[in-house]
Amino acid sequence: MEPFDGTKYGDAFAAVLNPTRPVAIDAGESDPQQRSALLGLTIEKAFAGQNLRDADSAACCISAVWLWHDFLDQSHQISQHIKSTSGSFWHAIMHRREGDFSNGKYWFRKVPEHPVYESMTAAVETLLPQGQPIALSQLTSDGEWDPFLFVDLCQQAVTVDPSLLSLCQDLTRTEWQLLFDYCYQQACGA
Repeated sequence: MEPFDGTKYGDAFAAVLNPTRPVAIDAGESDPQQRSALLGLTIEKAFAGQNLRDADSAACCISAVWLWHDFLDQSHQISQHIKSTSGSFWHAIMHRREGDFSNGKYWFRKVPEHPVYESMTAAVETLLPQGQPIALSQLTSDGEWDPFLFVDLCQQAVTVDPSLLSLCQDLTRTEWQLLFDYCYQQACGA
């Protein structure tokens, strides 16, 4: 997977997407200095000059940016009102990150299939380093990305096995990037 480049999503997103920001698999630590910038990030500003074709996908992008900066409550307030599989996907990630693993799985049940799953299947193969204590089969089911297994792995990383933290962070970053890109493309047909 190529490095994340926030500039390809326009100036408004580029201003709030630092690709080197550490990724949390838990609630993380929100930066109060980012709050005002995020409060000013509306769909209209974020997609200015674009031909907006899917408002739900655009709202997903706004929810995603709040999540990127560890403002879980704000992300939740947006994602819980999006009636699409992508909205449920963001909602599930938020609950997984807050440590409400069963609720995360509840929302993933509303995402039985998603185009990002195929990309995650390919990505996980490259992210599993040699000697990693988990096998590909612990993240995929019948060769397909399994978000429920990833919820379990994140739970294991934060509760009993911190050696899994780095892998879970890498996978969470990849998941976020792939889903954000998908939602952006759906929002403006780029």
